[in-house]
Amino acid sequence: MNINHLKYVLEIASSSSMREAAENLYVSQPALSSSVRDLEDELGILIFERTNKGISLTDEGREFLNYAKRVVGQYEILEDRYLSKDADKEQFSVSTQHYNFALKAFTNVIKGKDPDRYVFSIHETKTMNVLEDVRTLKSEVGIVSFSGASEKVMKKIFKDYQLEFIPLMRRETYAYVWKDNKFADRKNISIEELRDYPCVSFDQSDDSKFYLNEEAMADYDFDKMIKSDDRATTMELIATLQGYSIGSGMLAGDEAILKGFVSIKLKEEDPLTIGYITRKGSELSMYGKLYVEEILKFKEL
Repeated sequence: MNINHLKYVLEIASSSSMREAAENLYVSQPALSSSVRDLEDELGILIFERTNKGISLTDEGREFLNYAKRVVGQYEILEDRYLSKDADKEQFSVSTQHYNFALKAFTNVIKGKDPDRYVFSIHETKTMNVLEDVRTLKSEVGIVSFSGASEKVMKKIFKDYQLEFIPLMRRETYAYVWKDNKFADRKNISIEELRDYPCVSFDQSDDSKFYLNEEAMADYDFDKMIKSDDRATTMELIATLQGYSIGSGMLAGDEAILKGFVSIKLKEEDPLTIGYITRKGSELSMYGKLYVEEILKFKEL
């Protein structure tokens, strides 16, 4: 087993067919199939189920895929750090749920130090990806939140992944609507009053055994739901369909990004605890420490 075997499995799992995976990997389809079969023989498990309708992951394959992701991720980090053309540049990475204060802190670090040569990364992504990124040290710091419904699961993952969570703020629940929405001038509102309109939710689905909701009110039975994994798409859907999303109400100071949106306090209560995570026992870089200093400026707890 080598790193190419793992990369092949990841590409096949994310492709619609073996042919597509082979094209993306720039190898022949017979060579790719043979390589994966050799890996399966070596491991003594069946990673993919082959039928005349295509291929799909087996249960054992899905478990193997999770390990492969971590190994390939670590390998790529080593490549970027020591073998890439950017190896001699300052490097720093953050992973975050959809919070604008995380971006503000990131830009403040860059403006404050302004190194001559650097490759900095900020990954706005799903909750599990944030946890995995910090766990594998792809990112030094992560920004996550949880509601009452997901608190126990999140705390279990923090413990299992050897992550330290530092709470920053606790926020009540708000609905975001477009400025011309008929409810836009309301001070508070019930979800029942919004029932005829679509709720646009961030899609957190992944291959892990956990389903982690970023928004509050995750257990509510919405009549109309649209899932999106892109911020711009979500905003367009809300504006065009007169829909809404649920969040922490933190619009102040974000006019450049969220111009046109207003927040309305929900009568239903499911507050979010928002904070940052680091890997236990890992020493933060200079930029990691500066970033933590910046996000602590938003600390309310």
